[in-house]
Amino acid sequence: MALNNHDDARLVQQETAVGAGIQILLLALLGTAAGLGPAGWVTGLAFAIATWALLSRALHRSRLRSFGPANRVTLGRTVLVGGVTALVADSFDSAPPVPLLVGLTAAALFLDCVDGKVARRTGTSTALGARFDMEVDAFLILVLSVYVSTSLGPWVLLIGGMRYAFVAAARVLPWMNTPLPPSMARKTVAALQGICLLVAASGLLPLVAGLGVVLPALGLLVWSFGRDVLWLWRTERARTAAAAEAGAVRETPVTVPAAAPVAASVPAPAGEPVEAMLGAAQAV
Repeated sequence: MALNNHDDARLVQQETAVGAGIQILLLALLGTAAGLGPAGWVTGLAFAIATWALLSRALHRSRLRSFGPANRVTLGRTVLVGGVTALVADSFDSAPPVPLLVGLTAAALFLDCVDGKVARRTGTSTALGARFDMEVDAFLILVLSVYVSTSLGPWVLLIGGMRYAFVAAARVLPWMNTPLPPSMARKTVAALQGICLLVAASGLLPLVAGLGVVLPALGLLVWSFGRDVLWLWRTERARTAAAAEAGAVRETPVTVPAAAPVAASVPAPAGEPVEAMLGAAQAV
């Protein structure tokens, strides 16, 4: 049994290595088709190595026996995000191939709608898969916000950095680590960020129209995070108040009232009236 588990773990780790290899192949294709420069190559390779290392560590700690079809879809999306990252890094040295950038981003956003459905239909949903999907989404939004900020202004970086600021705050404030309840509004707002940034990155809209698309997206994101933080704060207050009330109840001394004195009584022998006993005593 231990040997089988070891073989399963090795196969899972091999899939992450295959993903890193496909990432390098995509970078080579981008280098041929778009003339990927040194900045793009270095960033893309760093992304591939970091993804492989972090994912391998997470898989080792979770002890998954199978990578799963949903995680394979997410891994494919990760490869596309690595390509987008390389193109954005290269855009600081030369004009990027916008159609290629938009195409890779659109494909990555589309696959974001696929991996969750695959996980539910195949019954392979895992905590690791959900975290993997979330991290890929967050990083794609961060990369897109970096690219769009070069045309609309640095304030766009708030979109990409807000989730990481939330995670950093949770390390300082433990009450922010409380699991949030499922929310369709939260998922919708998160999905809109990628779509709005993709539209702005396409260059099809004039500057004012781009602002009109991205600025409301930022407003919705602030509302979503603010609502979640408020819920977490209220939940912590309620938990603290309940704990304080329970502690006060435990510490309150319980006073038992003294019992009233009870006169001792001697029961009469069965069958003899009390008067007869008194008469016998007087005769003596």
